Amino acid sequence: MTHGGNIYRFADQISCMPEQVLDFSANINPEQALDWHDLQLSLTPYADPEYGALKQALHQRYCVPAIKADSELFNGASAAIFALLTHLKPKQLVFYTPVYAEYERIAQQLACQVHTIDRFGQFTEAELPKHSTVIFVNPATPDGTCYEMTELLARWQQANCTIIIDESFLDFCYADSVIPNLAHIKNLYVIKSLSKFYGCAGIRIGFVSSEASLIQKLKEQESAWKLSSFDMAYMQAALANSTFIEHTRYQTRQWRELLHSTLEQSGLFDRIYPGQANFLLARLAKSDGNSLQQHLAKARILIRICDTFAGLDQRYVRFAVKDAQAIETLGKSLRNV
Repeated sequence: MTHGGNIYRFADQISCMPEQVLDFSANINPEQALDWHDLQLSLTPYADPEYGALKQALHQRYCVPAIKADSELFNGASAAIFALLTHLKPKQLVFYTPVYAEYERIAQQLACQVHTIDRFGQFTEAELPKHSTVIFVNPATPDGTCYEMTELLARWQQANCTIIIDESFLDFCYADSVIPNLAHIKNLYVIKSLSKFYGCAGIRIGFVSSEASLIQKLKEQESAWKLSSFDMAYMQAALANSTFIEHTRYQTRQWRELLHSTLEQSGLFDRIYPGQANFLLARLAKSDGNSLQQHLAKARILIRICDTFAGLDQRYVRFAVKDAQAIETLGKSLRNV
């Protein structure tokens, strides 16, 4: 499984309905910012191809520099990743691994020369090719490590790199975005996913922010009406729910601590990574992820096996942070292994 969340295939394999699956594989907020039934919108006219109202809400929410920077929206963060790399056509890509497999797949399609730097080692001392394109995910997946970015940004600037920071899970953390740096750092791009934090995986919205002239060049290659009127109306209303932000961060921290304790008490893992996002990576002590998944399937529980991440094998599994009841159900199944 290259991506979490394929509950349809899993449900078919275990002969149940998708809604009966307890999905710990997809890192989606178990709570939502609003009820879509409350939306007031007209489906008659075409959606605004400039996404004016939604972009204004995004820029206010994420403090996008008003004069120098701009954003382009996409049908999810994966579409944003593909469009940006296809546009940039980098000759040399630097991945800090383990990294989301989608980046590696796109690099293969574009025939880029790939350099990998192991984040689990002394990665700040690794050789960095000059004029390369650096991709860094913060907080990282699958381990959830949240990095302080000041020194890293300075290092990449010194090497004249094009910098891509993927902040798809940063909203779950008590940490600062690098978006304000768009005002003074050239060739910096920031990718964000909105579906994960706002608990709406079916509404595919991601965006890229960068210096305005760079976004204009990216936009020239994009089609109009990538988002529907419903997508935009829902997300604009979700962004306006400011109390949801602090509530989610607090609730995620509480449930993440409960999940960590549950995994630890099971005795199945020799390492549980101290992630700061809405998921935890753990390494099995005596078994592998496939065996664990076979056992958990009896309780209709789906997890993410992380052998598709460079440098990890089938002993590594990732658990999304769910609510307390779901974590209790997981704990009972783990105790029965």
